[in-house]
Amino acid sequence: MILPSASPVALSLGLAAALAYAVPAIAAARLQARAAHLALWLAWLLHGSVLAWGMLQATPRFGFAPALSVTVWLVLTVYAIERQLFPQLQARWALAALGSAAVLLALVFPGNALPHSASAWLPLHLALGIAAYGLLAAAVVHAALMMRAEEDAASGMPLLTLERLTFRFVTAGFVLLTATLAAGVLFSEALYGRAWRWDHKAVFSLLSWATFAALLLGRRRFGWRGRAAVRMLYAGAILLLLAYVGSRFALEVVLGRAA
Repeated sequence: MILPSASPVALSLGLAAALAYAVPAIAAARLQARAAHLALWLAWLLHGSVLAWGMLQATPRFGFAPALSVTVWLVLTVYAIERQLFPQLQARWALAALGSAAVLLALVFPGNALPHSASAWLPLHLALGIAAYGLLAAAVVHAALMMRAEEDAASGMPLLTLERLTFRFVTAGFVLLTATLAAGVLFSEALYGRAWRWDHKAVFSLLSWATFAALLLGRRRFGWRGRAAVRMLYAGAILLLLAYVGSRFALEVVLGRAA
């Protein structure tokens, strides 16, 4: 399980990761491409170390900020892999700024301790959900790059390549989101100690799932593409963000409750 900690080690690693992310984010125009690339790699490794350290802690914690932190790290992982295949991919400074903000947010809001009575299946359920978040967030990043490429053909990767990658991430994320929701509906009592209930997290999750389902169906049956498809992707992503991150933010920060 990916769980941040407020320990001195995690704090030191987190601050180092945020600083390393800030270098290419702030000084992108003044750094050579190789130096910026190395700084981003270092930040990614430090960020991963913070997450790995959290996995070793005796008391697991989770919440909206850790969820965002893991999501951003997964997006950066995808970016690092794709840079090897498509060197012209240009999103370094924006992702670096996002990484720095996500690490600092997780240090400030490390989440709440999970109950010891939680099901052994809960880590798998959370992992599926976070993986879905990561893949769909990667789709959003590629959609933004696609819109930029549509306005300026010389801005980076070919438009059709970005479109193909965007919908591959949407499809993979939708599959994992479906598995996450199915597990929540079928095994809610085993996972959380209570039966399924219609709260705002469930409603936003299902609305998000329906939006992505309509997008994929529309693309397959009617050839949806371009700005209309991207706007639907953004809508689904916002609904999904409100489902878990939004609900946990309201509980942890606004209301100051653990659940």
